Amino acid sequence: MSRVTHLRTVAAVTGALVLTGTLTACGGSSAASDDKVVTVYSADGLKGENGDGWYDRVFKDFENKTGIKVNYVEGGSGEMVQRAVREKSNTQADVLITLPPFIQQADERGLLQTYEPKGADQVDGADKDADGKWTSVVNNYFGFIYNKKELSGGKAPKTWEDLTDGSYKNKVQYSTPGVAGDGTAVLIKAMHDFGGKEPAMEYLKKLQTNNVGPSASTGKLAPKVDKGELLAANGDVQMNYAQSKDMPNLGIWFPATAKNPDKPTTFALPYAAGLVTKAPHSANAKKFLDFLLGREAQRQVSEVGGGFPARKDIKATDANAIALDKIIDGVEIFEPDWADVSKNLRSYVEDWKSATGS
Repeated sequence: MSRVTHLRTVAAVTGALVLTGTLTACGGSSAASDDKVVTVYSADGLKGENGDGWYDRVFKDFENKTGIKVNYVEGGSGEMVQRAVREKSNTQADVLITLPPFIQQADERGLLQTYEPKGADQVDGADKDADGKWTSVVNNYFGFIYNKKELSGGKAPKTWEDLTDGSYKNKVQYSTPGVAGDGTAVLIKAMHDFGGKEPAMEYLKKLQTNNVGPSASTGKLAPKVDKGELLAANGDVQMNYAQSKDMPNLGIWFPATAKNPDKPTTFALPYAAGLVTKAPHSANAKKFLDFLLGREAQRQVSEVGGGFPARKDIKATDANAIALDKIIDGVEIFEPDWADVSKNLRSYVEDWKSATGS
């Protein structure tokens, strides 16, 4: 299957905040008056476990080229939006990078101002806001992971129903819907695959018997799967593919249903970036956004980050790009109704809580 360029998204998440730079404990910035900084609030997944991720390379190259240092704050997609909302009267972030539907919610809450980075004309219309409030910078897909060592010899899961088997008791975990972007994606994919909200909630209620419990962090589930503490968990292709370099037991898969076991599905989950309203370092933020969509950084998306370039004119041919194409080959890619998700997310999460007792 050729690389899909018409990508949309939903969420990746990490509970704990990771901070690089000079933000103070109270949330202020000691570098607020320093013209050579830009503060980025982002969902997790693009920074390497060992300092070898796409963000690590981009931040270093950006600072070397411009002299502007990146202050980095990492958390769940929903968490980053909520933090920016709390700080509206004293804005700290310059750039917000998150996943749908949270990037749309950030716009709805007045957190983003119009800015179309250089290169945005090469981003497909489905992957950017029509009014220029946000633009995808890395494309991605929702997925699941399993432990290849423990589930070898044809025992790898293929369907949602496989996860309800007794052999998975206390060995399955997925991140929390409404908090984690990938956790929210679990609801979206389940509703699509099972044909509606009610059957999806019925399934998730059954799965709860094997589910370890809530997790605010999607990224932290991968090490548990690699070690065999879990047999299966949710994630996303870019993050899990990058993690698999250091976690050899990770296998990426896309659940089908028992009714259609040979028809796995997924949907696009791009990382979307926007300029924050009243950004303290607006000029630096614009330079940073331009840099993210620059040809050099976009060529490194697959080579370094294990993701899919957002620009249509970047045709990656490196080993990672070839491997990534193979991962999604034969998988049906559907487009969620993001307007519906954004409008009804709270009620979907409440229904999930009621069904699972969470």
